[in-house]
Amino acid sequence: MARTKGTAMTHLRSPLRRRSLTAGALALTGALALSACGSSDSGENTGSGETHTVKTAMGDVQVPVSPKRVVVLDTAELDSAITLGVKPIGSTHVEASSGFLGYLPKDKVSGIEDVGEMMNPNMEAIAALKPDLILTSKIRHAAKYDQLKKIAPTVMTETTGYPWKENFQVHAEALGRQDEAKKTVADYTAHAKKVTEAIGGPAKAAQTKVNVLRFMEGADIRLYGEQSYIATLLKDVGLGRAPISAKAKDGFSYDLSPEKIDLADTDVIFRSTYGDPKKAKETQTVDSSLWKNMKAVKSGNVHTVEDELWIQGIGYTAAAKILDEMQADLAKKN
Repeated sequence: MARTKGTAMTHLRSPLRRRSLTAGALALTGALALSACGSSDSGENTGSGETHTVKTAMGDVQVPVSPKRVVVLDTAELDSAITLGVKPIGSTHVEASSGFLGYLPKDKVSGIEDVGEMMNPNMEAIAALKPDLILTSKIRHAAKYDQLKKIAPTVMTETTGYPWKENFQVHAEALGRQDEAKKTVADYTAHAKKVTEAIGGPAKAAQTKVNVLRFMEGADIRLYGEQSYIATLLKDVGLGRAPISAKAKDGFSYDLSPEKIDLADTDVIFRSTYGDPKKAKETQTVDSSLWKNMKAVKSGNVHTVEDELWIQGIGYTAAAKILDEMQADLAKKN
């Protein structure tokens, strides 16, 4: 599966259980047919009511001023909606045992209809919900845009991951929640500054070199570069980066084998695991002498973090929790 800048495409494979869809196939197919009838090719299936124009990766789209029935097709869009106080009526799932990512508040995701796997959303299920807005990205669902826009106005950003802050503003505009977005950004900025001070101030933060590793089933070990979601949080706190992060392909990631894991050594390492630890080469790596002799390991500065939160989340709700964990892990060393 292709890797793209700022997006963790490989988190889409796992045998973990799915939530089942609740609507019958015949009813859903009928709903799709009804939705397609009377819709335009320009993504303007808005029904009655006031609309406004949102600039998207697929061109200008007319969107209801106050959408009420929102469907989101990826984790970043789900995080944005929840952050802005909007509970979608439908969302795709990723490879999470809980269906939706576990860091999201249970009461905020309870009742959201599962409309299929993220890379293969169920069009009939989406249509059956009669949404008035769909949020996703071009990198995920460009091939399905013509189908989606016949169901409801579809707002796509270009990609996901690294440009998450810009994407959030697009989501806020589409949802009519710009005031809430301003407060969210201000709160995040203040939170990041608080973490910087807690770990010793800007100078101390800059001197602390950090790497983020992801052990991945069926792939090499991933070291995240500067153009990734998690790197933006490290930068906002003012943390330094190990030189190897600059070698990341397209700025996104640098892949390592267990035999070269010592190249990732630095002051602090945050690590997550996607999939089975043995198949992800985590077990053989952390049991090796190379790993055990690394400076970060010897100094107790390797911190295991949740993959769903640190890598898959992508948004301000995830970021707030990550900042709390950074502070807890780094401040205690001072």
